[in-house]
Amino acid sequence: MKKNQRLFLVLILLFIAGINNIYSQKLVESVASIAGNEVIYLSDIENTITDIIRGGNKTPLEDLRCTVLEEMLVSKLFLDQARIDSIQVADDAVDSELNMRMNDAIRRAGSEEALVSYFKKSMLEIKRDIKKTMLEQETVREVQSKLSEKIKITPAALKKFYGSIPKDSLPVIPAKYQFSIIQLDPPSNEDNKAEARQKLLDIRSQILAGKSFSVLASLYSEDTESAKKGGEIGYLTRSELEKEYADAAFSLTKNTVSKIVETKYGYHIIQLIDKKGELANTRHILVRPKVKPDQTKKAIATLDSLANQIRKDSIKFETAALRFSTHKDSKINGGKFVSTNPSERITWFTLEELNPEMYMHVRNLKVGEISEPFKTTDENNNEVFRIIKLDNELAAHSANLKDDYQSLYNQALGKERIKVFDKWTKNKIAITYIKISDEFKSCDFLKNGWLK
Repeated sequence: MKKNQRLFLVLILLFIAGINNIYSQKLVESVASIAGNEVIYLSDIENTITDIIRGGNKTPLEDLRCTVLEEMLVSKLFLDQARIDSIQVADDAVDSELNMRMNDAIRRAGSEEALVSYFKKSMLEIKRDIKKTMLEQETVREVQSKLSEKIKITPAALKKFYGSIPKDSLPVIPAKYQFSIIQLDPPSNEDNKAEARQKLLDIRSQILAGKSFSVLASLYSEDTESAKKGGEIGYLTRSELEKEYADAAFSLTKNTVSKIVETKYGYHIIQLIDKKGELANTRHILVRPKVKPDQTKKAIATLDSLANQIRKDSIKFETAALRFSTHKDSKINGGKFVSTNPSERITWFTLEELNPEMYMHVRNLKVGEISEPFKTTDENNNEVFRIIKLDNELAAHSANLKDDYQSLYNQALGKERIKVFDKWTKNKIAITYIKISDEFKSCDFLKNGWLK
């Protein structure tokens, strides 16, 4: 197995550290500890320690054994409470992430066979064990959420928290920027699309005539990462693929080639390598529409004229964005640039979060200024043209209540949550049946009420 594959397998091991091997064992194991109705087996601890050491941890073995046991015991207390409170996490609550984890493990290991060989378990057993761990983690989060749901940080409490942080220990917040954009797609882009489709049709004809899909993918695909592997992208679930790509891929039979498929990334032809249940391994050739020099010149001229009108107050930037911009995510907000993550919708960005062209233009602007037109790529790596208006700038600074209220609030909330969990754990230990194996009774943490 290649070195990088070994390294990733160590990471996989860290992820599944602590998985209960009760399913695959034929003999009754030694019990390391019991907390309420929850059992920790000696193999749970030893397997976890082995995994952590493989990851490079240099902690002395005896200290590591005690640390692992303590973390497992605390987790078991939360699981025992979930049983008492009838808190259950539905199996399908983790299915989506489970599939992603499994697929990622297969892809990084190189194949299902490599993964099975390494863990000496069937794919069904590996998936079952990982799912069990994920369900336990989610159950613990549910209990913790219930315990901390009433925690609120008042402005006075936040001010006190901020005041308790030594000035030389305050985090440094990097410079951030708010800006708006007006974007134009290449003029006459349908012609470019037609040329891209025709190029793919020609490549597809070569494949149907007997030429190697892998070789042609290496030569012509514009997905540079997969092109290095002959177009192969590895095992992925439907949810991890663009809908159009997934529909085509899962309808193919082994080694057959799709018709041209359009996604937001461009045009693809797809070959199915293998399909196992909800996972499909495919290779593809991606071709993007190409922008011609005259189209670039025309788009730049249009944006230049628009920028000059805005500078002269002939039209407001917000109005121009709504009327002319092709950037759907921002145009309805007057061009205000927002992160594409729907759960965050961040409007402040550091320069490092921007692509090179955006970086160069934002950093040279003063608040209120509009950039010269430039060519860049959008979130899907397609060529587009933009102008930027810098709306606001926040210089690099030590965290303060005025500019970083939410960040400090989250830190204070996290600290209060830890206090609540620690207090709850202490009380839970006092009222819960706990048994510790003699071989662990030298662990220092047990002096904090664990031994009855």
